[in-house]
Amino acid sequence: MSTSAPGRLTRDELIEQIELGAIDTVILAITDMQGRLQGKRLDARFFIDDLDLGPVEGCSYILASDVDMNTVDGFALTSWESGYGDLAFEPDFTTIRMVPWHEKTAIIFANVHTVAGEPVAVSPRQVLEHQVALLAQRGWRGFTGTELEFILFHDTYEQAWSSGYRDLTPSNQYNVDYSLQGTSRVEPLLGRIRRSMRDAGMIVESVKGECNFGQHEIAFKYAELLDKCDEHGLFKLGAKEIAAQEGSSLTFMAKFNEREGNSCHIHLSLRDLAGVPVFAGDLDHGFSALFGHFLAGLLAYSRELSLFLAPNINSYKRFVAGSFAPTAMLWGIDNRTCAFRVVGHGPSIRVECRIPGGDVNPYLAVAALVAAGLRGVDESLPLPESFDGNAYDSTAPHMPTTLNEAVLLFDQSAVAREAFGSEVVAHYVHAARVEVAAFNAAVTDWERYRGFERL
Repeated sequence: MSTSAPGRLTRDELIEQIELGAIDTVILAITDMQGRLQGKRLDARFFIDDLDLGPVEGCSYILASDVDMNTVDGFALTSWESGYGDLAFEPDFTTIRMVPWHEKTAIIFANVHTVAGEPVAVSPRQVLEHQVALLAQRGWRGFTGTELEFILFHDTYEQAWSSGYRDLTPSNQYNVDYSLQGTSRVEPLLGRIRRSMRDAGMIVESVKGECNFGQHEIAFKYAELLDKCDEHGLFKLGAKEIAAQEGSSLTFMAKFNEREGNSCHIHLSLRDLAGVPVFAGDLDHGFSALFGHFLAGLLAYSRELSLFLAPNINSYKRFVAGSFAPTAMLWGIDNRTCAFRVVGHGPSIRVECRIPGGDVNPYLAVAALVAAGLRGVDESLPLPESFDGNAYDSTAPHMPTTLNEAVLLFDQSAVAREAFGSEVVAHYVHAARVEVAAFNAAVTDWERYRGFERL
């Protein structure tokens, strides 16, 4: 059976292409806690002949390590005491895509199980799968689009590393927000990324410049929740790999410097199983009662779930007044100063969460938004009036200002424990506390500049 989307393959088509020699490498990928794709490159013939299409095993520390892949004590999932045994990466054959920036290569996303076949609850993809299942129980399907910004440099990743990430050369030396002239200078690279993602089965909408020097955004069409989060991870990996192949580098970190940070605006809406949008209705602003309760849940509970929306130390540097990154937990109609911006009309009406940065794990962030929204529906929360004006000047509840504050809120959140389970909460709380401890132990350039001579 053929697929309708170029760049995507069915299980049978994958086998056919391998037998024809058109594919000789299969990447089997999972997503780690940091939102990165991890896994193995498999010889395609070995995958279909000897492995019989999976699963593939990998060390359990992949879901219990920090950004540097250091083994970290204190996780229930795995440890030195338990021997750091294997987990099973179970291919999801509905996710097969071509990887056109590598020769004869396809990728399959995998769910994570124990070697005995039990699902691993803390796997980010499975955290979101649980929320998708809860939506399905109510007769709904979720749709999302994640808009990722990045900063592009003319330096290679190796040069950036060797320089300590100082004095890098951005691809643009001035603000190129919406500038056709400014973006044309890097169109050969951005165009290659766009075309590669299209050939990997993504529907590309547009590319535009952004405010920070060398900052750009490539937008893709919305999709169902799991599918879009898979695309998000593949896009980030592919954009970095293509930039490296072209002798450049790019970063999705939330706040690279003191100018505008990299955002990841998340658009979210629900439909019933017949495909009818359920956020549109006859109430004020064209809302349904369901949308009002869902949006009220986002306002009420996203702050205590912010660990999943802003997962790193650096994430909280982005929340600065006047930066287009939100600080106040407010909603508004097409108001970019609020945490939640409602856009679209009629069937296209949706909410845009402006909280996450480019460093976010999309599965966890979308899972958090669904959980908060469903809680608002279950409690029939009333929706406050939309906010008009500058939300940066408001006295509304604000986002946490540090990762440590977010960890405390998440750990104490009954909503988080009911939505994700105590095992998941404990796992990610511990991971964040490890990160906070590492940061607190580090001596930064800021401290040296402030204190070397003058203190």
